[in-house]
Amino acid sequence: MAIIDPSGDPLNTQRGSTTSSTAPDPATYIVDMDMNNFQQILEGSMQTPVVLDCWAPWCEPCKNLMPVLEKLAREYQGAFVLAKLNIEENQQIAAQLGIRSVPDVKLIMQGQLYDEFQGALPEGQIRQWLGKYIQAPEDAPPSSEEQARAALDAGDPATARTIYEQLSQANPEHYDYRIDLAGALLAEGNPDRASAILDGLPPEHRDAPKARGVRARLSFGEEAPDAEELATLAERDDSEARYKRALRQVADGDYEAGLEALLDLLKTDRSYGDDLTRKTLLRVFDALGADHPLTVTYRRRMFTLLY
Repeated sequence: MAIIDPSGDPLNTQRGSTTSSTAPDPATYIVDMDMNNFQQILEGSMQTPVVLDCWAPWCEPCKNLMPVLEKLAREYQGAFVLAKLNIEENQQIAAQLGIRSVPDVKLIMQGQLYDEFQGALPEGQIRQWLGKYIQAPEDAPPSSEEQARAALDAGDPATARTIYEQLSQANPEHYDYRIDLAGALLAEGNPDRASAILDGLPPEHRDAPKARGVRARLSFGEEAPDAEELATLAERDDSEARYKRALRQVADGDYEAGLEALLDLLKTDRSYGDDLTRKTLLRVFDALGADHPLTVTYRRRMFTLLY
């Protein structure tokens, strides 16, 4: 799809030759687009990709998205130009581009519309979108999502919870952040607040696989034996004791040990609890997510054992 300016003239595809050996001034790659520079910016896409952010002053999601795009533009240091188009002040351009709702973000390269997205996507998804077309800087800092996941992996749920709280506030329509926040709260030992957040989600998100996974972890915590009961099971090796010890391992986040114990119980006492062990394995897979390495490994082992 060729981009033409509102006057109807085709985009001039003559390639420029301006180069610089120093880090560019942000003012050269974060610009406001209007009728005065529309053609110049599009011509510039023959050399440098243009990320066109179409926004409006009355649009709250636009206000959340623009700082993220500006942050990424500075991080990429001129690898793309961020052109910001106020559709209220530039309705002729907006009509030419077919803008029907905002935020609307378009990637223009070589005078062509390469890709686009609507809505205020979170930073991590925008990074992935950009990464399909533009190489990220080697020294790019980790995204907020990556920092939160790293904190959880390091056993620091409080830091992860703080990050997800900030992300949820900045992106109120991105409900996955609320689910992530509930997971961090659960890891921090606050199941009541985690449950309240999940209950407050819209139905389509409340029942989504990611939310079901956090609910599964909540239920494991409620079902698992406490320290006193666990002590009474220490000398027992019957199916009930083995099952409850596995529940405790899962509830404590020791998923691999819990899965191994459940699979071993399935081998030796498949009928325990009216197929309870198999059902519990499926719940653990739900809690981890379909793509988790442990889910992939143990689901395959379970089906091999059963079938």
